[in-house]
Amino acid sequence: MSLLSRCQRLLLPLFAGSLFGLGSAFAAEPVVVSSKIDTEGAVLGNLIAQTLARGGVPVTERIQLGGTSIVRTALIAGEIDIYPEYTGNGAFFFDLGDSPVWKDAAKAYATVKQLDQEQNQLVWLQPANANNTWAMSVRGDLARANQLATLDDLARYLKSGGEFKFAASAEFVESPSALPAFQAAYGFSLSPEQLVILSGGNTAATLRAAALQTNGVNGAMTYGTDGGLSALDLQVLEDTRGVQPVYQPAPLVRADTLKAYPQIESLLAPVFAALNLQVLQKLNAEVAVNGADPRLVATAFLDSLKP
Repeated sequence: MSLLSRCQRLLLPLFAGSLFGLGSAFAAEPVVVSSKIDTEGAVLGNLIAQTLARGGVPVTERIQLGGTSIVRTALIAGEIDIYPEYTGNGAFFFDLGDSPVWKDAAKAYATVKQLDQEQNQLVWLQPANANNTWAMSVRGDLARANQLATLDDLARYLKSGGEFKFAASAEFVESPSALPAFQAAYGFSLSPEQLVILSGGNTAATLRAAALQTNGVNGAMTYGTDGGLSALDLQVLEDTRGVQPVYQPAPLVRADTLKAYPQIESLLAPVFAALNLQVLQKLNAEVAVNGADPRLVATAFLDSLKP
């Protein structure tokens, strides 16, 4: 982004507002809305883009841009303006993985909001009342045959020599807060031969691999709000030791973008307030299980919110 463009984004709304009281009417550029590559990213990204467009904010879409590091880097660099992020990711954004604040929804939100504002000029808006935490799931038939309900049960099963092959993204396998944290807490270790690493972070692919037993896969990286879990007969293994932080999805926006278009906050607040765990599972299932277009899923949900 050129220096002129940056100056336009900061100064034109202020100039227009001082003369006419219309802070965003003369903003120089559209808001670039993006998201991560996974199913929920597509749904939430489309919800944000369509909500802003319906509210009169000019929008350019870069939905499903990539994994966490790609999208966050693009946001900080000013290549995109807003995308849905998860509060618990603040644990590794700011190298605070050992802090207990991430296990408390309110504290996690307050902490990441303050740190990102101070260090990166990024603003966290109202989160959804849902926890899309990372989870490990297994096929239902495996769970029933071996009494697998928790990650302690999985550790027991693995130590007894049980066959296991796990599908996950590279991010899940490598992130200190994901698979390595589970392995350390529950005392098991998956060998490279027991891992099938799929490109991107889309749990629709890992769910499908387990459901179809692709390459012998019988376990999968999933998220708490995944829509395909029950439909594909996959059992989430309970994290009884509280390894995972709380991951509430929320719009994350550049501060200068919010100054240019202050109505973004009030437009998105009621939408994310309506997104609880059950709603997100349903919306995600429409895409991951039923094959619906995430754009159409977002449109139908926003239409349902109309008074």
